[in-house]
Amino acid sequence: MTQEKIDRINELARKQKSEGLTEEEKQEQAILRREYIDSYKRSLVSQLENTYILEPDGTKRKVTKK
Repeated sequence: MTQEKIDRINELARKQKSEGLTEEEKQEQAILRREYIDSYKRSLVSQLENTYILEPDGTKRKVTKK
């Protein structure tokens, strides 16, 4: 997700609060928000895939999905 897209999300949010959005802007906002959420999830999953838990006995255990 580029900074320009994040800025556009924020711009649309401010406009929605002040004067409202057109249908095209609402669609654009929904698409950008979905892209942001998907990007955030991918980043979190990637981080968790590279996370290990250090047990009290000194062994490392990889974090797994439940």
